[in-house]
Amino acid sequence: MSKLLSELRERRPLVHCMTNIVVANFQANGLLALGASPVMADAPEEVEEMASAASCTVLNIGTLHREALEAMELAGKSANRAGNPVVLDPVGAGATRFRRNAVSRLLGALDVTLIRCNAGELAAIAGVDWQASGVDAGQGEMDVEAVAAQVARHYGCLVAVTGETDVLTDGERTVRISGGHPAMSRITGAGCLLSSVCGAFLAVGKDPFRSVAAALALYKAAGERATEASSLPGSFLAAFIDQLALLKDDDFIVPEPEKEVRA
Repeated sequence: MSKLLSELRERRPLVHCMTNIVVANFQANGLLALGASPVMADAPEEVEEMASAASCTVLNIGTLHREALEAMELAGKSANRAGNPVVLDPVGAGATRFRRNAVSRLLGALDVTLIRCNAGELAAIAGVDWQASGVDAGQGEMDVEAVAAQVARHYGCLVAVTGETDVLTDGERTVRISGGHPAMSRITGAGCLLSSVCGAFLAVGKDPFRSVAAALALYKAAGERATEASSLPGSFLAAFIDQLALLKDDDFIVPEPEKEVRA
């Protein structure tokens, strides 16, 4: 049985979130409920110092602008120098040319530990034809597992593609994680908070792959348990935050890699 959640709560990692205006409060409350310590610093004057001091830095392009992009690059480089994990959440990467270019810039400039995305965002990063729907996943035809593995190998990082079934790969090992509930797609920022939760888990444990797998498994379990209270958006959101605080290590199973993906 994994003890990563207990370790996280004991260590209370500082998670530096450079995020979007829609979800900052939800992310901060979710991390606090989980047992981590959030900081939402995005001023260019301080992001380098904050990223070097934090346990992990999460870069979320949900409401991106030029100054934010420049600050994210500064923060990511500082985290890299300090040896701290960097999580990239390429929100709506395929929606506009500005977002596509921003993601390409960050991936080119930084040593990213994890790309946490949905299928549409993965397609944009990989250059696969896809019908984007704003910042939502959209639709198209793609072998998600194979494309995720290709992206992971290209950038030398973990890729977590989340949805009804999550796929996590490092280009060789791959796991699929099922569970959760459709109510999770009816609240704003569920994926954004998940990226921060992955960041918190990356701050503990010796194997980043297993740490992210644990984060994904916990998140699915929290969604399932929250619906026992309500599946309506408003009350579900509160129940979901409560479950992040209530879950224990033995309430979710961290899956083992299902197979190897070969080039």
